[in-house]
Amino acid sequence: MARVAGVDIPNNKCTLIALTYVYGIGVSSSRKILEKSGIDQNRMVKDLSVDELDRIRRIIDSEYQTEGALRANIRMNIKRLMDIGCFRGLRHRRGLPANGQRTRTNARTRKGPRKTIANKKKATK
Repeated sequence: MARVAGVDIPNNKCTLIALTYVYGIGVSSSRKILEKSGIDQNRMVKDLSVDELDRIRRIIDSEYQTEGALRANIRMNIKRLMDIGCFRGLRHRRGLPANGQRTRTNARTRKGPRKTIANKKKATK
């Protein structure tokens, strides 16, 4: 397995998709990296030479923020929002959706499992 930005990328995939295994690099970023390094995006990772892998590593290290540094940056941005007390920060603090989605029926991923209310039954006649 080739190692790029501290991540083992799979050998049996084309280079375009294999680079997306690095946190912070999606398909469009991967396409730009391969274009700059002059490598065909359909080539398999196992077919790349050491020189080509080194070119990819250099481009990623110099131009992209990936893995731990990116995660820390995102965490700091969320912490800053919570510290200044803006609306988005309050939503993060409460564990609710921050971008205006409805919460009356959906948002189970953010809110967690339903909290049942004891003794809430239909009134009998």
